[in-house]
Amino acid sequence: MTSQSNQAGITPNPDQIRRAPKVLLHDHLDGGLRPGTIVDLARDTGYAQLPETDPDKLGIWFREAADSGSLERYLETFSHTVGVMQTRDALVRVARECAEDLAEDGVVYAEVRYAPEQHLDGGLTLEQVVEAVNEGFREGERTARENGRRIRVGALLTAMRHAARSLEIAELANRYRDLGVVGFDIAGAEAGFPPTRHLDAFEYLKRENNHFTIHAGEAFGLPSIWQALQWCGADRLGHGVRIIDDIEVAADGSVKLGRLASYVRDKRIPLELCPSSNLQTGAAASYAEHPIGLLRRLHFRATVNTDNRLMSGTGMSREFEHLVDAFGYTLDDLQWFSVNAMKSAFIPFDERLAMINDVVKPGYAELKSEWLFQQTASTSGSVVEEG
Repeated sequence: MTSQSNQAGITPNPDQIRRAPKVLLHDHLDGGLRPGTIVDLARDTGYAQLPETDPDKLGIWFREAADSGSLERYLETFSHTVGVMQTRDALVRVARECAEDLAEDGVVYAEVRYAPEQHLDGGLTLEQVVEAVNEGFREGERTARENGRRIRVGALLTAMRHAARSLEIAELANRYRDLGVVGFDIAGAEAGFPPTRHLDAFEYLKRENNHFTIHAGEAFGLPSIWQALQWCGADRLGHGVRIIDDIEVAADGSVKLGRLASYVRDKRIPLELCPSSNLQTGAAASYAEHPIGLLRRLHFRATVNTDNRLMSGTGMSREFEHLVDAFGYTLDDLQWFSVNAMKSAFIPFDERLAMINDVVKPGYAELKSEWLFQQTASTSGSVVEEG
């Protein structure tokens, strides 16, 4: 008879991947809208700059516009999603649908980030933006629960690295830290806008014992990662994929880590890796060549994320499917990534532990045990009675 450990090593099918409990740490609210919602909100708010008004064509436009190999061009697509997210009702709807869509994709815990300063054109205050998004997340959690799914969503407040409001946004994140906001982030084009420009925000958050991640090592490289960690003190690296530049792989397969890569691995600093997004922005040439394969083999604290589901035409299940196809990953591997992410979440330790032991591991155990029932079904009709 086939053992459970052997069955756990079998490549999961798309249905099993979808049902597997997944944990998401790097997802942008303004990068995950439903195309139909964008069309509706543009009509309701008078936004007249959409390139397409048919939802199907608009979804294709977003993916093609983002698939350019340039981070700067990729970021341009957000003018349209942010453009329709300038009212309270729009923010509530987008956040609600985000939670619903993630839950439908099998995500049980998510940290979704957005920049409050980008949603003020309609007259909202920063506080009103945060409260609207939090309300939407809570509505989405309730709807998911009513539909038989469970998800918990925490918000990360993002400051734009080319702007000068990072301390203000950090203070906002701290005020709402017990009301649905779990941490802080900075985002935007890396080149020319180093994280060290925002040291006052990071120093404030450290004094307040609050959590923050920094977009680093996506398009710029090792200096961005080094500054995020050693100057700013980031808890996690948003992307961090360029840490691969500090790892040498010899012809015989032996590996040598540089000092920065060793530090990241030794300190268990989480990498918020986003494979599909990395392909679009040129950080990796293909899924099979994505550094996540080597980073997983070397036991970095690697996690799998979506970044922008609309622009990449993706979801957590699809990201896992790509990795299963590229690297032959099993349910054990998917569990490893999910546990890594849950360990790295910005909620209290006891809550993280409960999610791992009571939600994530039991969910994978159930999937891995399905072979027992399949085995019974395939053999039950061939039993021969002894006379």
